Amino acid sequence: MTTGPTQGARPVLDSFQNHDAIAGYAEGPPRFVPGFEALHSMTAILLAENAPATARVLVLGAGGGLELEALALAHPNWSFVGVDPAQPMLDMASRRLGPLMERVELVHGYIDDAPPGPFDAAACLLTLHFLGARERLRTVQAIHARLKPRAPFVAAHLSFPQAPSSRANWLARYAAYAVASGADPHLAARAQDAVATHLDTLEPSEDERILCDAGFSEVATFYAAFTWRGWIARA
Repeated sequence: MTTGPTQGARPVLDSFQNHDAIAGYAEGPPRFVPGFEALHSMTAILLAENAPATARVLVLGAGGGLELEALALAHPNWSFVGVDPAQPMLDMASRRLGPLMERVELVHGYIDDAPPGPFDAAACLLTLHFLGARERLRTVQAIHARLKPRAPFVAAHLSFPQAPSSRANWLARYAAYAVASGADPHLAARAQDAVATHLDTLEPSEDERILCDAGFSEVATFYAAFTWRGWIARA
């Protein structure tokens, strides 16, 4: 099993182990991530460009089941392996997916607990920001090792300018967007503080370099929204 998230990120991730804390999880991402549903639609389109009609897809950080549901509905002949370290989140995914679970295998753990593949495609959404740069690279390398040659990989997570002169502004915008989207202002402020204090966010150029260093090619940004970035790459 991988060493997982940084010590700083563990307080944030521990909340995903609490059934009461995650009860309203599905309402959170659309309020904090601009274009959340569009991000799922774009991911489904990008993966399909180089994946077969009967693709087997690896989804890392699949707890909650939101992206699994979107991808499964978009591509009825795909099957999935979803990996997540929080069992309550996997339980939530199973309930959300319902009959779609016929095409989904859920794995409790980290990337090293995933089957070796080879997979036809992979996605990792709203997850890699929980890892420090070294573990992020190791995790992306492990994803690459599980993919067929030229298979597509989509990653999207918090990634924004880190210079002290601009970082605070971007974090404020992160919270302001959530409030504008209907989040409780106190919750948005706590989320902003958690990101600032506990997560090892990187410059977009650093995140792109990690993908390249892990062995991926044709790395390209397809999504940029306030503090969020998304990339498409090929193994």
